[in-house]
Amino acid sequence: MRERPVTHWLPITKKEVEMRGWDDVDVVLISGDAYVDHPSFGTAVIGRIIESEGFKVAIVPQPNWQDDLRDFKKFGRPKYFFGVTAGCMDSMVNHYTANKRKRSNDSYTPGGEAGFRPDYATVAYTKILKEIYPDVPVLIGGIEASLRRVTHYDYWADKLFPTILADSGADMLVYGMGEQPLREILKLVQKGVPLTSIKDVNQTAFLEDTLQEIPSYHNWNTVELASHEECLKDKLKYAANFKIVEVESNKWQANRIVQKVGEQTLVINPPFVTMDEQEMDKSFDLPYTRMPHPKYKKRGAIPAYEMIKFSVNMHRGCFGGCSFCTISAHQGKFIASRSQESIMKEVDELVQHPEFKGYISDLGGPSANMYRMKGKDEGICARCQAPSCIHPVICSNLDTSHTPLTEIYKKVDAHPEVKKAFVGSGIRYDLLVDNFNKNNQDGNHDEYMEQLVTRHVSGRLKVAPEHTADNTLKIMRKPSFKYFHRFKEKYDQIQDKHNLKQPLIPYFISSHPGCEEADMANLAAETKDMGFKLEQVQDFTPTPMTVATVIYYSGVHPYTLQPVKTVKTREEKQNQNKYFFWWKKEMQGWIKGRLNKLGRADLAKRLLENPNAQASKNTKAKGKKSSHAQGESAKRKIKKRKGWA
Repeated sequence: MRERPVTHWLPITKKEVEMRGWDDVDVVLISGDAYVDHPSFGTAVIGRIIESEGFKVAIVPQPNWQDDLRDFKKFGRPKYFFGVTAGCMDSMVNHYTANKRKRSNDSYTPGGEAGFRPDYATVAYTKILKEIYPDVPVLIGGIEASLRRVTHYDYWADKLFPTILADSGADMLVYGMGEQPLREILKLVQKGVPLTSIKDVNQTAFLEDTLQEIPSYHNWNTVELASHEECLKDKLKYAANFKIVEVESNKWQANRIVQKVGEQTLVINPPFVTMDEQEMDKSFDLPYTRMPHPKYKKRGAIPAYEMIKFSVNMHRGCFGGCSFCTISAHQGKFIASRSQESIMKEVDELVQHPEFKGYISDLGGPSANMYRMKGKDEGICARCQAPSCIHPVICSNLDTSHTPLTEIYKKVDAHPEVKKAFVGSGIRYDLLVDNFNKNNQDGNHDEYMEQLVTRHVSGRLKVAPEHTADNTLKIMRKPSFKYFHRFKEKYDQIQDKHNLKQPLIPYFISSHPGCEEADMANLAAETKDMGFKLEQVQDFTPTPMTVATVIYYSGVHPYTLQPVKTVKTREEKQNQNKYFFWWKKEMQGWIKGRLNKLGRADLAKRLLENPNAQASKNTKAKGKKSSHAQGESAKRKIKKRKGWA
C-alpha cells in the first residue's frame, strides 16, 4: 500500500492548512492527546464530525503550555470557537497512580513519553486561550470535562472542586458522547447564532448570572442541587447531589439540573436519548485514516494506538452501573450499537492496513458482550430510573440475547483476510451464568460461550469479579462471587471438551469502600483455593462522578446516606493490597503476623499452607483444572482505559 498524503489527516500545522487552500479556520481543537485519526480517539471523532458538517477544522495536539504559547496561536483566531479536551483520559488519572505517584509514561503520547500535557489539562488550556483570545468562545468536552461538570471530589487535591466551567472560564460544556449535541451546536453557529447564546441544546452545560431568570426550554422540568458552597460545608448534601445527577444522567426523559456556584448558576440540560444504529454508523463511517498523524513517525509508537489498531469497537455504553466505573457516567447506561454492515465495513478497511497480519485483537466494546442488548419493552426503559439493569438482579425486561454477537463473530471468522479474531475486551461473565441471568430460554448464551471459548480467546480470557466479599460486592454493584465459581465451572467444561488450556484472568480491586482488611485476606485465600496467583489487580482510585468516590469523600452511600467504612491512609491501602501477593516469600511473614494480630489465624493457615502449590487440596480433590496466571503482568501489562471521546 502506498503511503497516504498528509492531507488525508485533519491539519495540525499551518503548512497543512495552506495545503488545503484555506486562509483561515472555522474551529480549532486543542487536545491533550497526540492526534490519532481513529474512531477510538475522541479528538478524531469530533474533528471528523465538524469536517462532515462543512467546517474548516484544525487540531493542536499536545500544545506546549510552558513556553511562549505559540502552539495556541499558530492557526490564529478561529471563526466560530475553540474546542478543548484533555484527551481520552482525565489528565490526573493519566498522570498519577492510586498512591499519587507520578507515572513515568503516557500511553497517548508518541514513545509513551510523559510530560506532554499539564495537570487539569482542560482548565490549563482554556485559561491560556481566554488570555490570548478573550472574545473567542471556548467549548470544552471529553471525559475530564464531562465527569467534572458539577461539584466533584478531586482525589489528588483532596477537596471538592466546583463545576469545571467555573475553574476554566469556558463558555459551554458538552458532556457524555458528543456527537449529537455537537451537530446541533454546529448547525446553530453556522446560522449565525453565537455559541454563548445557545442555551437549549441537550447534553450541554453553561453558567448563568444568578440574578437573571433562567428561561425554560422544551418543557423541561428543573431540579435544583445543593449549592457548591453548601456542599463545601456539608458532605451529606454533596452525597445527596450525586444521586440526583446519576439518576438524571440515565433517564430517557430527564430533568434539567441547576446548581448555584458563587454568584452564578450552573445549568445542565438533559441528555439526548441514546444514539440509534444509523447515528452510530454515521459517526464510525467517517473517513478516518485509522492511523496516527505522519508527524509522529520519528518519535516512536503511541502505546494506546498500538493496543487498539487492529480492534473493532462495536458498541458504547454499559448497563452494569458499577460503583467504581465511569463508563456509564460518560457513555451512558443504554447500549448504542453499530449495524452489522458498519462493523463489517470497518473489518474490510482494517485488513487493508499495511501492518495487518490476519489477526484482529478485539471485537468488543466497554463490556465485550453487551452488543445490541436493550429493553424488550422500551416503554418500560423510558420510565426507568435504576442506575443498573443487572444489579441487584438482572431486569426481566432486559434482552440479553448473545445471538447478534455470535453472528458477527461468525461473519468475521469467514472473512478471507482474517485468520483469527479475538475478544480482548472484558467479558461481563454474570450475563452468561444461568443461575444469575434467567433470560436464556433459547440457550443462546451457551452457544455464544462455546463460540467465544473455542475461537476467540487469545490465550487467556479477561473477566472482572472485582471482589469475593458479598458486602463489598453489594456496594460495587457486582454479583455474588458464587456466580464467578459457576462461570468458571462452565468455562472449564468447554475447555476440557475441546482440550484447551486458556487461563481465566480475573481482575480484583483492593481498598474499595466497604472492604475490610479481613475481606482482602479472604479474597486471597478463596482465589488461591481456585488455583489463581493474582497479578491483574489494582488499588481503588477515586475518580470524579462515581458512587465509590462519593462514599470515599463523604463517608456515606449517596442513595441511603448511611455510613460506609472506607480505608484512606497509604498504610491501610497498602496493607489490603499486599494480600494479593501471598505467594511471594517476602510477604508471607508479614501476612502471618498481621492475620494473627487480627485474630484470623485460620486465614493465615489457608494462605500460607503450601504457598507454592498451583491449587489447593480441595481443588485437586475435585479434579478441576487449575487456571492461574503466573507472571502474566510481567509478560504483558494490561491497562484498563474507561471512557472514549
